[in-house]
Amino acid sequence: MRLPTLNVPALLTAALTSALATASLSSAQTAAPSTAAPATATPARVAVTNVPSPVASALAVQVSSAVKGQLVRCPAGLKVSAQAVCLYVKSAQAPLRPAIRTKLAGRALTDWKTSGKAASLLVADRAGGPVSAFVMLTSLSDTETLVVVEAVKAAASARAALPAGVVKGEPYVLGSDLAGVVNVTSLGGGKYRLAAGSETLTVTVGAKNAQLSAGTVQLPLAPATDGKNLIFPLSGLRSLGCTVTPAGNAMTVACGAQSVGLKPIVF
Repeated sequence: MRLPTLNVPALLTAALTSALATASLSSAQTAAPSTAAPATATPARVAVTNVPSPVASALAVQVSSAVKGQLVRCPAGLKVSAQAVCLYVKSAQAPLRPAIRTKLAGRALTDWKTSGKAASLLVADRAGGPVSAFVMLTSLSDTETLVVVEAVKAAASARAALPAGVVKGEPYVLGSDLAGVVNVTSLGGGKYRLAAGSETLTVTVGAKNAQLSAGTVQLPLAPATDGKNLIFPLSGLRSLGCTVTPAGNAMTVACGAQSVGLKPIVF
């Protein structure tokens, strides 16, 4: 499954601000001239070319009613799926957090997780249910916030046959579930390259020894495969400098500025 504790540095925040301002200039309707130029460009309502997932769409309606959000295109600098929904809110981030949590009532699985100018919240499909989506808030300025709503991907179910090399009871993730956070490339011969930001880790199925750009490291558990997918130990992601944070019955994996919420596979 997919999302949050998020780590959005100032550089990404600036990129988001720039992208939103560009969307505003290109999409705004003709209006009466103003005597003074506004200090900050407000994104205009835009046509959405990507179709949001039903989960994200329904949740976005609830969130928007709580914060009076305006639908905008998700900035290209923010790596979310084509099914995510982005809302622009003319408000500081702080008052939005309790308003959203109150609106969602028992569906909020955690308290807000904050990091820098970003905050995230995992949301269940129903009170007491499993995680189904996340809400992320990113401060664009002291009085502007970008709200991102996205469904969380469900990890593929564990196969009946135990893949060779996996340890029962330990959490693993599929390489495909890390898309957008860790780039996984098959090198052939049971070798895979995992790249997150400027860090690269080369691993071999069945071996704990792995190669970083700075030298050799030992993973806590050996990677495995089901013949098609890389099955990587969740704890091994720390070797790439990623953080792994429990979030209800899911996990948030954050690597640099990107993060993903997922539900690990436990064989």
